[in-house]
Amino acid sequence: MNRAPLTLAAAAAGLAALTGIAAFTAPAAPAADSGRAATRLPVERSALLCPAPSGSDLAETTYTSVTPKGADGAATGTGTAQLVTADKKPTARLTLKEPGKPVSGSANGAEAPALAGAADGRLAPGWAAQQTTVVSAGSARGVLGVSCTAPDTDFWFPGASTAKTRQDYLHVTNPDDTAAVVDIELYGPDGVLKSDSGAGEGIPVPAKSSVPVLLSTLTTAPLADLTVHVTTRTGRVGAAVQVQEEGVGADWLPASADAAGSLVLPGIPADATDVRLVAFATGDDDADLKLRLAGPTGSITPAGAETLHVKSRMTATIDLKNLTRGDAGSLLLAPADPAHTAPVVAALRVTRGSGAKQELAFVPATGALGARATAADNRATGTTLSLTAPTADATVKVTASVGTQAGTSTSKTYTVKAGTTLAVQPPVPAGLKGSYALTVETESGGPVHVARMLALPDDGIPMFTIQTLPDDRGTVAVPEAEQDLSVLSR
Repeated sequence: MNRAPLTLAAAAAGLAALTGIAAFTAPAAPAADSGRAATRLPVERSALLCPAPSGSDLAETTYTSVTPKGADGAATGTGTAQLVTADKKPTARLTLKEPGKPVSGSANGAEAPALAGAADGRLAPGWAAQQTTVVSAGSARGVLGVSCTAPDTDFWFPGASTAKTRQDYLHVTNPDDTAAVVDIELYGPDGVLKSDSGAGEGIPVPAKSSVPVLLSTLTTAPLADLTVHVTTRTGRVGAAVQVQEEGVGADWLPASADAAGSLVLPGIPADATDVRLVAFATGDDDADLKLRLAGPTGSITPAGAETLHVKSRMTATIDLKNLTRGDAGSLLLAPADPAHTAPVVAALRVTRGSGAKQELAFVPATGALGARATAADNRATGTTLSLTAPTADATVKVTASVGTQAGTSTSKTYTVKAGTTLAVQPPVPAGLKGSYALTVETESGGPVHVARMLALPDDGIPMFTIQTLPDDRGTVAVPEAEQDLSVLSR
């Protein structure tokens, strides 16, 4: 398919010069009577970071960017949204021109750099971008998909590994004009992994650069499952773990949702051949978790995997094998004793296929959909949308955008019963050429957790990637206030 070209002359570590970029900037609040409830207004600025896609010369990467069309009251007027490669003198851009119409670009080979970008005005609310890489052979073989994310200061990655069969690289990206300093801690089944050399402490990330860190260089312990904690001493960064597993495949491990007593991990494929849960208790108390699988007709307790005990600041795992058994589902984690809640983070390692024809992906715990979220890169075939309503019935609206080259937008409404997962083939734009975006909006009912699977099979290998869709934070609560000139005389 035809895509906007991306010039990749700059070094792979280079990023755009994004002076003073803010992830979400609220508009000024209008004067109003004091004491009124806060009003939700569209954000006026958004920021996204995408890690360097792959170290393989065979990598073929597609970038897709979109801002969904806004609801009533959305920001109007002009706006810009750009994803930029290169260094302090950016030479390539992926630029949006209007809400509701995605754009895409491509880059091939191992030198494709990280991306950074900003959106403002009417293109800021809900701005989303996806990076999808296909590697057809070699140790990095697979589909590696990742949603570009806003910079932050704290990340948890349960599900990483330093096993001899794994190569896990933590990619840390700094979009700002000043250097950032990050600390990386690894936690195994017995707690924190100490390093005599101090590896992982005070790692500098220069301004507008991306630094890959091979996790096995931070410890001498080869562990199959561990949890990575990334914090910043100064600055803010984007972070994601790129996983390559020998003989199995490759994909990105995104950060888990914030630690909580109850978590939802949506979108386990119907044909999953192996599922492993990795959890970590972030606080001072142990966590005893009750496991439930939300399937198409209700929630059940997986046989032989009813509970999981997670010790404080230790990583725990449980092999759930092929628990979906032909029906797509989602894993629900809750305190075994509602009177005793301890915060945890969690992720699933999921495989499809068998033997030499395997591929893997990761599903981190994710927050609820909230008002709206968007998956930017979808194809004519191979997309599955999983909708999970853990506590109450819910209705959502799914909108397929126009295509990057051609196609007519269309929408469909779905109702999800409480305690179930509804896996659907979402609507596809009529006359589609290129790729398209899917926007999911809550219409009524309880919270919904969403994941999108993109399957791109190759030579009998069920290559796939899964992205979760938490709320896009396209609006922000702005307290209303009134002028009080009496303060001038105080």
